[in-house]
Amino acid sequence: MIKNIRVLLVDDHMLVLDGLQARLELEGNIDIIGTASNGLEALEKAKDTQPDLVLMDVSMPVLNGLEATKRFKAEQPHVKILMLSMHNDKEYILSLIQSGANGYVLKDVSSEELVQAINTVYQGGTYFSSGASDSLFSQVVPSPFCEELSKREMAVLKALAIGLSNKEIALSLNISVRTVETHRQNIKNKLNIHTSAGLVKYALAHQLID
Repeated sequence: MIKNIRVLLVDDHMLVLDGLQARLELEGNIDIIGTASNGLEALEKAKDTQPDLVLMDVSMPVLNGLEATKRFKAEQPHVKILMLSMHNDKEYILSLIQSGANGYVLKDVSSEELVQAINTVYQGGTYFSSGASDSLFSQVVPSPFCEELSKREMAVLKALAIGLSNKEIALSLNISVRTVETHRQNIKNKLNIHTSAGLVKYALAHQLID
């Protein structure tokens, strides 16, 4: 028998919680096992309800989504964290990725895409909605020293430099892992850099990442 996905919803707006719960309960494989209005409440409820996945807002009182994500990964590392936010600022997204979030979805996505994100993250993947992915990767401006790289190679280089895995890059850019590996090898060959540390150093030196 296939196990349903146990989801804890976290948002400080009751109307949002009600809407999310009503929509997700229509899915046959998703069980909403609780709601919370801030990160601290979510951590406490998760201890009792044992969710598989927490769908959580970023901006909340008491304990925001970023700090709550850090604590979830430290205290309940088995729980998947999918962020749902109105912010598409790359610093928000980067901070959450680095804190251990498994995905980032903007609140303007369709309900079908949100369901897809939940299923992807539950199955061990990483999910970025198109708006979040664009914010992370489409604002790369090549320096004169990077002209030999294509736009897609620049996006892959930036993603590698911030610590994303090949699988995470593939999901966020909607390409295959094999394609990421090809881009990665091409980048190394073109730049004559053959270590991950070297790529990070190059990205920092040319202001591709902060």
